[in-house]
Amino acid sequence: MKPERPFTLIEKPSILILGTRGIPASHGGFETFAERLALFLVGRGWKVGVYCQKEVGRVGQRVTSETWRGIELITIEVASKGPRATLEFDWQCVLDAARRPCVCLVLGYNGAVFLTWLRLMRRKIITNMDGIEWRRPKWGPAARSWFWLNEWIAAWVSHRLIADHPAIADHLATRRRRGAIATIAYGADPVTSAPELPVRALGLEPGKYLVSIARIEPDNNILPIIEAFRSRDRDDMKLVVLGTLDDDIPYHRAVRATAGTTVIMPGAIYDRATVQALRYHARAYMHGHTVGGTNPSLVEALAAGNMVIAHDNRYNRWVAGEAAIYFSDTDSLSQRIDEVLADDALVARCSKTARTRAREAFRWEDVLIAYEKEALRQLGVTTAVPAKADRAKHA
Repeated sequence: MKPERPFTLIEKPSILILGTRGIPASHGGFETFAERLALFLVGRGWKVGVYCQKEVGRVGQRVTSETWRGIELITIEVASKGPRATLEFDWQCVLDAARRPCVCLVLGYNGAVFLTWLRLMRRKIITNMDGIEWRRPKWGPAARSWFWLNEWIAAWVSHRLIADHPAIADHLATRRRRGAIATIAYGADPVTSAPELPVRALGLEPGKYLVSIARIEPDNNILPIIEAFRSRDRDDMKLVVLGTLDDDIPYHRAVRATAGTTVIMPGAIYDRATVQALRYHARAYMHGHTVGGTNPSLVEALAAGNMVIAHDNRYNRWVAGEAAIYFSDTDSLSQRIDEVLADDALVARCSKTARTRAREAFRWEDVLIAYEKEALRQLGVTTAVPAKADRAKHA
């Protein structure tokens, strides 16, 4: 038998989280994940910094720092807008991180070209490679080329790649050897109850609506979802579509024009309790995503016990499994909606399966521990200093 590896402690290991708009989370999946991981690691004895973006008219103080719940929030001022602001922010984060001894966890690869500086400064880099951004149909040739190039750069510059889905790991294996890739999914908290008030405030009745929570993009099939729902009379059933709408975008104008009065479009809602209530009380969750890996919204729907109607692709089938029924086009989606509205037993069975799937595959504790192990691996140790509750065991 091989001797056990010695129990090694390291005092105050340090990690920086790059690639999000910042925390406390108020935007999307990466921000929520960054907040959860940062709080978890602080509780485990880590020194944690998270970079936060602040758009200003004119840069006054480029970098400022404050502490929130034991986490260092490193705010970077940028005087740009849109994609240029994101690139400016990414570059300034890299410049600052290069001066700090730490492991760098980068969420996404859109500014991976800047990671070459971190590598030159001998910083350890772990990159969550997110989805395959350059395949999204909304991007033109220039943007696709940029994302494709940065995906390659991130794959080679990073010490470790994180895939959130087996299919993403397969894709990354065409860029880098399998041994450099870890597969870690997304997490979600189980939702076992929720107040009805946020639902009724939107003019909805619990159990009498379907819900979609996604960016309003062609690759998320928002327009086909609305068209399928409105293709026939659904009695008193309604559809709720959460997501930001901008009438300067042609696709958004088409979505709004098609919605009619039976589709409720309240915009993007970032209040967690409201979103949880909308999921929990829905008849079913509509998931039209076609590009990407383990989508946070789908995982959170499973944890809320949602019956799921999902686009039929390898990403969604691995995540939802038998908790969902699947569609491939508008006609098949309309038929799936009919099934959900008519079959209470189907809804109950899928809801039960959803909770089981979430519990077995998408527990936050498992996800966060897996990330900690990856960070410790880059430090060359087996464990950080134990959290306060655990220290007595090692005294």
